[in-house]
Amino acid sequence: MGNQLLMGNGTEPIMTKRSKCTVGKVSKNVTVVLSAYNEEVSIGSTILLARLYADKVIVVDDASSDRTAEISKKAGAEVIMHNTKQGKGASLKTGFKAATDLSADIIVIMDSKGHHDPADISRLVDPIIKGSADIVNGSRYLKGLDRNAPIYRRVGQTLLSKFTSVNLSKITDCQGGFQAFSASAIGSFHFDAQGVAIENKILSGAEKSNLRIQEVEIGNIHEFRDPVYVPGILKTIVNDIEINKSLYLYAVPGFALATCGFYMGVKFLEAFLLGTEVFYFWPVFLMVFLSVAGVYMTVRGIVKHSLVEVAMQTENA
Repeated sequence: MGNQLLMGNGTEPIMTKRSKCTVGKVSKNVTVVLSAYNEEVSIGSTILLARLYADKVIVVDDASSDRTAEISKKAGAEVIMHNTKQGKGASLKTGFKAATDLSADIIVIMDSKGHHDPADISRLVDPIIKGSADIVNGSRYLKGLDRNAPIYRRVGQTLLSKFTSVNLSKITDCQGGFQAFSASAIGSFHFDAQGVAIENKILSGAEKSNLRIQEVEIGNIHEFRDPVYVPGILKTIVNDIEINKSLYLYAVPGFALATCGFYMGVKFLEAFLLGTEVFYFWPVFLMVFLSVAGVYMTVRGIVKHSLVEVAMQTENA
């Protein structure tokens, strides 16, 4: 194989071997976790390059139907296979547990499609090694949103900064997916989100736990287009508002609807008793609908808000 890590069409190398990691040996065990689903084309080169900058590479094969697991093993990774597809969140949870069991001090997550440069691993783990951060977020936009970045990514980043619970005034790239974690910080967040929401969920959990988050600049080998990116962003925003601002999402508009419904009911009843009004189906239906929907939304908002408060108190106990 010489200096070529993985061949593409047989004539040109996808990636060429880099020099050995320039960062001096440290006592920290650095483990890379890759969530992979049908990534046989890129997974081999990603693993081989990542191994130049980490002690171990763990691949969680999320029930791939191709040769992802086989190629990963041949490239030198520890491979864990899901029997059924469970999504990125569950894959990261599996990988983090495996890395912790293997005594990892620092866990790095990155894209398995080759969209990240493994040479940036050294840059990500350095603040944790120095003790200045618990989590390091790789940012493509540390110097501002690149005008060359697709407009949907710039819009998505702006929406997340405005409407999610994470203090994104300090996070310039919450969707990069290239992050390093101190092993001691792993228990501070959950992996119950999927798609683009998982990175936001991790950062949100870190913020709530008062972990030290630092950003470093990373490169992006190439920008990839994800057709479900914008819907994923919108779903993330709605889920975040539902969890953290349920009173505003449900109770406030619900109370307004219920008030309108009850007011209509009082006016209808008054007119009916005075004999000045004849009841018609659609006005009555609207009155009942507004009242029932308003009461339901109000109760739902109060209950969800109470459950979140109880959950937060339990976690802090």
